Amino acid sequence: MKLQAYPDNILEIYQDSFRESWDLPALTDFGAEEVLTYGDLARRIARVHLFYRQMGIAPGDKVALLGKNSATWVMFFMATVTYGATIVPILSDFNSHDSQHIINHSEATLLIVSQSVWETYDFDQMPMLRAVLSLETRQVLAERTSQGDPSPQRIIRNLTRKFRSAYPDGFSREHVVYPEVDKDAVAILNYTSGTTGFSKGVMLTYDNIAGNVGFGIQSRLHYQGSRALSFLPLAHAYGCTFDMLVPLATGSFITVFGKTPTPKLLLKALSQVRPNLVICVPLILEKIYRKQIVPMITRRAIRWVLAVPFVDRAIYAKIRNKLVEAFGGEFEEVIIGGAPLNSEVEEFLYKIKFPFTVGYGMTECCPLISYTPWRQFVPTSCGHVIPNMEAKIVSDDPVNLPGEICVRGQNRMKGYYKNPDVTAATIDEDGWLHTGDMGTMQDGTLFIRGRYKTMILSASGQNIYPEEIEAKLNNMPYVSESLVVERGKGLTAIVYPDYERMDADHVDSARLPELMERNRQELNTLVAPYEKVDHIQLIPHEFEKTPKKSIKRYLYS
Repeated sequence: MKLQAYPDNILEIYQDSFRESWDLPALTDFGAEEVLTYGDLARRIARVHLFYRQMGIAPGDKVALLGKNSATWVMFFMATVTYGATIVPILSDFNSHDSQHIINHSEATLLIVSQSVWETYDFDQMPMLRAVLSLETRQVLAERTSQGDPSPQRIIRNLTRKFRSAYPDGFSREHVVYPEVDKDAVAILNYTSGTTGFSKGVMLTYDNIAGNVGFGIQSRLHYQGSRALSFLPLAHAYGCTFDMLVPLATGSFITVFGKTPTPKLLLKALSQVRPNLVICVPLILEKIYRKQIVPMITRRAIRWVLAVPFVDRAIYAKIRNKLVEAFGGEFEEVIIGGAPLNSEVEEFLYKIKFPFTVGYGMTECCPLISYTPWRQFVPTSCGHVIPNMEAKIVSDDPVNLPGEICVRGQNRMKGYYKNPDVTAATIDEDGWLHTGDMGTMQDGTLFIRGRYKTMILSASGQNIYPEEIEAKLNNMPYVSESLVVERGKGLTAIVYPDYERMDADHVDSARLPELMERNRQELNTLVAPYEKVDHIQLIPHEFEKTPKKSIKRYLYS
């Protein structure tokens, strides 16, 4: 089977997009008055290119970018990639020790950082950096120059004069000319923050970007003049690709939401921006479902009405319309990815015909592996393998028996930076990337069961996927989050209670042990005999999570 390939020169797509959308709005920060047009964005990118040239930064050199989502963050990211240098986006959730390790390990020569974050860093501990630039003011925060090297401070002071000299008649769309780059050159060095606790530098090439962006353009996920609300971490591959790279390649208008996306703040932003596509992680939808929908459908009067055939349709339609309007009312679909969607939430959303779909990807594929438009979405699946990728299940019966999902194609990473052993253990001799996810596949549609590393082998030799037990437990009264782990010869469920719901229902916390024991007994009627939970352990704080809002399981095993 010949796989589809998307364009070789991805930078030409951005060159054309910026020219064709010159006067259209490109970027703004949520709540800010300033709106950058594509012409404004291209002009600012050109200034950064001039700064890089004056600094002597060469194609392939590493530029680290650390700070919360903002329009300026997007500008620096795009300036680096369109220059031909390698961007190293660092998640703002990383502590300073981990971030400094990434900066040193990546061999970054320039760091662009939020000033408030920079106060906790030690420049002396990052000897390869030539300069540190403020993300907000573009001022030099620290520099290290050898004899004969230009001073970054002086370059910044003279930049406006040199820019005017370079473009005496003003910077126009004809000046947007980006270089031809080797499609196998590394464009993004993305350090993961996974559930296993080991951060690796994923080398993503210009061809990997082309594969994802090309699919996004062809699928019309975004289009010229459409609106996008970017609230996922842009330093992570999921948000980076579908909330930034695809919209900018098509002429969309991106509103960057730089705050923590709590349901209340997010719903306010969605109602104002009214995006044409919503990209989110399951946790957001699950919280909205539990806090807004469950209280509504569990009322005695509503439960009675929902039990009446045909009458229930009107109620479900009303809930659907209310939920659609809450998300802005003008979107084609909500794409959910980054973590498994709770089965009860998925079943309810499908029942009310809410326009959602579930995709599958990983940082190592920049990130997309499978996706299906919502009208063709198969419940419990994570979409159909996209045209420029192929997948296989390592199992005796890949349709019925779970096995490891392996993928290859245009989106597959080059490897892990300076880590040939882990690369060789992840990508086999035939080019298959072993994802570590367990699942089945039917006619190209993937169904995920859980992570290979979290799978528990029971005493009777049965495979236990804790994620499936957790999904059932999370739907029970006063359970906010849970984690099922092996303790001794049995299973223990660690639970963070839903204290907010308890307060609303006037339930005293002293009753928690009794309520959780009731949940445990009910849970054990819903799972296989070898999946029964022996004990529930309560914790007082939320689980620590990755930027994708997946629980860092290794901290609780």
